[in-house]
Amino acid sequence: MLYTIDILGTIAFAISGVLVAFDKRMDLFGILIIAFVTSVGGGTLRDLLIGNTPVGWMKDITYTYVIIVSAIFAILFRSKLDYLRTSLLLFDTIGIGLYTLIGVEKGVNADLHPIICIALGTMTACFGGVLRDILCNEIPVIFRRETIYATACILGGISYFLLGGLPIEKNMVFVISGLVTIVIRLLAVRFKIALPNIYRDRG
Repeated sequence: MLYTIDILGTIAFAISGVLVAFDKRMDLFGILIIAFVTSVGGGTLRDLLIGNTPVGWMKDITYTYVIIVSAIFAILFRSKLDYLRTSLLLFDTIGIGLYTLIGVEKGVNADLHPIICIALGTMTACFGGVLRDILCNEIPVIFRRETIYATACILGGISYFLLGGLPIEKNMVFVISGLVTIVIRLLAVRFKIALPNIYRDRG
């Protein structure tokens, strides 16, 4: 189940990266690089922090194949992905929902404190997108005041531990926790929900 979630997250983030690269009118090489960085950036940071080296995608060539195939798919069927920004939001949101769970579970397997596990899940979900946006000369989504992004990951991670204490099948814990992150992010964008602004405009 964990491996399947990781692959699905890789696909979602690869497509997200391709859409951003297309928006920036990059060449084929640039598109592949952005797809790759978006997909494995967060997981690479996570694995380095917990001492899991070589990092996951280096030990399993499947991830490289999945990224390449996903990028080619997005390139070929970009015209079918109606409304570029809506598609980008969808794939990016699915990606953070899935990758949050992966990071949290990796932390659990490393016997880390739940708070550290949630932090790992948030980094896993967000860091690839941060690298993508920086390379594309954009303000990373996680730092934009008007969006709820990392907060959704944190709440998804918290729900993972809350549900884990209930008599619920592990697979259902994964599904529900992932949906919590995804739904919170989508609702925040749909209804323009943001964290309070702690700064006051100076007159």
